[in-house]
Amino acid sequence: MQIPRRQWSRRPPPNNEPVHLTPEGIKRLEARLERLKQSLPAVIEEAARTAAYGDRSDNAEYKEAKGILRRTHGQIFNIEDQLRRVVAIPSGMDAEGTIRLGSTVKLSASGAIKIFRIVGSSETDPLRGRISHKSPLGAALLGHTTGDVVIFKTPGGTQEYTVVEIS
Repeated sequence: MQIPRRQWSRRPPPNNEPVHLTPEGIKRLEARLERLKQSLPAVIEEAARTAAYGDRSDNAEYKEAKGILRRTHGQIFNIEDQLRRVVAIPSGMDAEGTIRLGSTVKLSASGAIKIFRIVGSSETDPLRGRISHKSPLGAALLGHTTGDVVIFKTPGGTQEYTVVEIS
């Protein structure tokens, strides 16, 4: 009988897709990475301290400390990977005056004015008016100019907006 080999790495296959972030988002990610790296010695120390308790198979503190250490290393790996693939999003419209990633758009729908900033997928916050360029509305807005009528489909039906202003 052959003993199955253990998989040592559970990391997903490499993702080469760019990560679109605003300059503020890049700074937040770098600050988070720095905090994680600063906390790493204390996490390692805790894992070593709990390992000294003896039998590791019944040592709940050790298992928890190792789990925290694994998660910290995984988060550091993920953030470093994102920073390698980051593409900074400039603010405003492009040279032709069309909506692009990073634009802030004022839209009119049935007399109501809505303002959205188009950002990358990892920085979306619809409650604060930050929508992804991959969302139905964000994707429909890309490439339009002031005065254009944008029609797009949502699960609730078709919606129509008029582009009032791009900044």
